[in-house]
Amino acid sequence: MKKMDGYSLNIVKENVTKLKEIFPEVFCEDKVDFERLQEVLGEYVEDREERYNFSWHGKSKAIRIAQTPSRGTLRPCKEESKNWDTTENLYIEGDNLEVLKLLQKSYQNKIKMIYIDPPYNTGNDFVYKDDYKDNLKNYLEITGQVDEEGKRLSTNSETSGRYHTDWLNMMYPRLRLARNLLMEEGVIFISIDNNEVDNLRKVCDEIFGEDNFIEEIVWKNKYGSGAQTRGFIEVHEYILCYSKKPISSLTSELNEEDRKKYNKKDEKYDSRGGYLTQPLMTTSLGDRENLMYPIYYNGEEIIPNKQWVWSKERLEQAISQNCIEFNKKNDGTYSVRAKKYLYNEDGTMRRGKPISILNGPFNQEGTKENNELFNGRTPFDFSKPSELIKYLISMEINETSNKESIILDFFSGSSTTAHATMKLNAEDGGNRKFIMVQLPEPTDEKSEAFKAGYKNICEIGKERIRRAGDKIVEENKDKEGIEDLDIGFKVFKLDSSNIKPWNPSYEDIANRLDEMVDNFVPGRTEEDVVYEIMLKYGIDLTYPIEVREVSGKKVFSIGFGALIICLDNEITLDVVNGIVDLKNELNPETTRIVFKDNGFKMDSVKTNAIEILKRNNINENEIMSI
Repeated sequence: MKKMDGYSLNIVKENVTKLKEIFPEVFCEDKVDFERLQEVLGEYVEDREERYNFSWHGKSKAIRIAQTPSRGTLRPCKEESKNWDTTENLYIEGDNLEVLKLLQKSYQNKIKMIYIDPPYNTGNDFVYKDDYKDNLKNYLEITGQVDEEGKRLSTNSETSGRYHTDWLNMMYPRLRLARNLLMEEGVIFISIDNNEVDNLRKVCDEIFGEDNFIEEIVWKNKYGSGAQTRGFIEVHEYILCYSKKPISSLTSELNEEDRKKYNKKDEKYDSRGGYLTQPLMTTSLGDRENLMYPIYYNGEEIIPNKQWVWSKERLEQAISQNCIEFNKKNDGTYSVRAKKYLYNEDGTMRRGKPISILNGPFNQEGTKENNELFNGRTPFDFSKPSELIKYLISMEINETSNKESIILDFFSGSSTTAHATMKLNAEDGGNRKFIMVQLPEPTDEKSEAFKAGYKNICEIGKERIRRAGDKIVEENKDKEGIEDLDIGFKVFKLDSSNIKPWNPSYEDIANRLDEMVDNFVPGRTEEDVVYEIMLKYGIDLTYPIEVREVSGKKVFSIGFGALIICLDNEITLDVVNGIVDLKNELNPETTRIVFKDNGFKMDSVKTNAIEILKRNNINENEIMSI
């Protein structure tokens, strides 16, 4: 029976395994022979001595930080959650680097869109200093807001001498880990200003690939006077957009200005809305004989100057459906234009190509939005307007709906992304889920937030989700199905593993053996351990958990029998046979079984348990202890 340890997914080991599957011939005694690998790759190996490379002090360490497994876990916090039993949304408190490591197995290739609004490195931002040797310990010290010498943490000031370096070292490992979570058709949007936009783009080119750069959006974020920099009034920021793999199309909702262009009416107005027209004659395409043909209108022959945009069959069908508009010009020739309706035949609104310059929504709207939620006393400054994030979330990739997707924000701040996700779901009937991740950074004692009782940013973010969700439901109370809108969230908090580490010295080995009779950290609950096991097995944290009693012992069934856990002591063969009965009752496609390592009544019971489970079609590799 294999035993679980307290570490997260080892990404390097996973990548080596994948490499071995593709190029088994480049391995010698489980080590990569790089000379052989170069031979196999042939012409695809860069052999020039001088080539462009974006580097900075600490980059190698940042790479190692991303590769180092975490010894952390996520502990459930029901009392701070909303609609725990039904929600599929997550709010996670903790250093996002550690959290991203812990999510690698459960959410790898599952996130459709990531939006982040990281520190802009203006000199006043909190920039987290990572420690690749023990970043979890580092986090636990930092959440107390003192370092190992008892010194209070400070901002990343320009006088530090490592102004850009510190920021890059923070961003690089987080973006590397975030990419793993994106689906093949997933995209990431990153808000930034001109302090670091150039460096961020170079980092993203390296992590996501230059070919997967989509756009550097210019967002006009202020409608009044902005900050004055070197003579110019600054009223814009940037949003970088990258995909995980090359995509063929990205479409967005039409804005109000574009919708107004569909101002013509015909007999289809009630079902298709207004329409606009587009010319069907073109002179820009190359000569194609099948696009050069006559059509007839009111007995007159119409021949294009060069050719038509559509084939003859498609154009004749459109004419028969009254989807073509003919206008006779003064010179006696005809203008032939196709009607484009605001709504498609299935009732959905037409979508368009997003433009690279966004004129709003503005920061002032974000402030107003928070003021309304918090009764005129916004506890969070400089929050993005939810309409901006909603617009980004609404984008469709490769013409596929994203209504069932997962949205991740690992610099979630005041939870604008969660607010935007719930708003969009209410508007279009979607069932998008969100995952918010935020460091519990303390609020300034002089701030409105602190005076209002919010001791850290996470408290603000959670309260905003509660209030925003209730407000959305109230504003849409007459809308069909609004009662099914998911406005809840499960709270998890980053902590050290529930499993005691085995690190004995000769001096205390006897005491350590006594402690290991129970190998869980004191004060941790069975539910804490269950969620850690779910993370290690790569199971979604929102999967349903059912508690059953089997021969007097508590048994957890996760995902309708996909995972069955028993953490009780004095486990007998009656319990094991009862677990087999439970597995047969639930009849999952595959089942994994986890027992407490020292929970069996005798070693012989443990041995026989494995044989019983194997006889009942449970693979030995799926039987674990913890």
